[in-house]
Amino acid sequence: MPFHAGLDWGGASHAVCIVDETGRIVARLDVCHDASGLGEMATRLQRIAPPAELPIAIERPSGLIVDALLAAGHPVIPIHPNVVKACRPRYRAAGGKSDPGDAYMLADILRTDGHRFRPLMAVSDEIKALRALVRGRDDLLPSLACSLAQRVALANQLRSLLEGFWPGAAAIFAAIDSPIALAFIGRYPTPDSASRLGEKRLASFQAQNAYSGRRSAVEPLVRLRAAPTGLASDAETEARGEIVRALVGVLERLILAIAKLSSRIEQAVAQLPDGRIVMSFPRAGRINAAQILAELGDVRERFPTEDQLAAEAGVCPVTHASGKSRGVVFRSACNKNLRLALTCFADNSRHACAWAAAIYQKARQRGCKHPSVACSLAHAVRILARAWVRVLWRAWQDGKPYDPARHAGAARII
Repeated sequence: MPFHAGLDWGGASHAVCIVDETGRIVARLDVCHDASGLGEMATRLQRIAPPAELPIAIERPSGLIVDALLAAGHPVIPIHPNVVKACRPRYRAAGGKSDPGDAYMLADILRTDGHRFRPLMAVSDEIKALRALVRGRDDLLPSLACSLAQRVALANQLRSLLEGFWPGAAAIFAAIDSPIALAFIGRYPTPDSASRLGEKRLASFQAQNAYSGRRSAVEPLVRLRAAPTGLASDAETEARGEIVRALVGVLERLILAIAKLSSRIEQAVAQLPDGRIVMSFPRAGRINAAQILAELGDVRERFPTEDQLAAEAGVCPVTHASGKSRGVVFRSACNKNLRLALTCFADNSRHACAWAAAIYQKARQRGCKHPSVACSLAHAVRILARAWVRVLWRAWQDGKPYDPARHAGAARII
């Protein structure tokens, strides 16, 4: 007798419901979100049916409990929350909601409409690691944005402070928050500390800090000496020098943290064969390529056609047609992480690829907008992203890097 299960995800516990082929409830479980709870769930489910014969429907297709179910051998079928919401009136007229009720509803939807959904396919451990890094970085974007804004504010504060008593230190290098400038200011926080600085010492300092500028030590030294002389007293200069050291320390830690996070992601994506495929696309870079690959994965069967990938990425519209009325609207139900990654890539690609620029311009000429907001909301960029999806899907399916000559047909997609 076939069985179907539904799992409603909770914070501390999860509700599980198992139904038979007639929709009769066979068992209900309340699973604690810990090792013993997950182990007990696996044991009790196995008593009902072998794992391979007991599919489980769930709304959230990631996390520890999903990994545990896949490891136990259960087919896990993600059902989009919009589908669950649309089905809710079938089960309750009053509109009530409970975790056990939602678990039963998921199980029954799987029983009646399971043929409409595809089971979740486990990706490789390397993709899981990359996805964790990328999604963790994306989750921290508000904090990262604050850090970047803080970096600008601290750099402006440092420049203003130096211009009040040590103007030369603010002028010697172009960007005051560059590694070489911060190293210099940290080494020479006051005019007195740089009083014996000459061309040889500055050249040695530049070499020790791997200065990549094309200028010799002469030009920075000229700018340093041409700057106005500070008028602060010795006591005030020393006090301000301490503040300078503190600001430099904070800026260096911020820059180092951002660089470490980006470097780890860049290394991870470059080591993967699929990562090198995505990186071969124009202006994909490493961070953006990692964002795309983390959502794309390495299971080719997940997207048997490029249309399915385009729908998953939300770069193709939704058509509503009934009788004489017809409307085409923005696709809101999609993998938003994938859409953001693909539209970011598409927006960058038009600056390095002639046919991408042509598709974008044609879209703009037809009236498709590109407002100064997130590129995922720009109609013209989404049209270009849709064109790139066919090329990306083909390269990903074939396991070969992007070749402009081989994928020339994509230029006809508008």
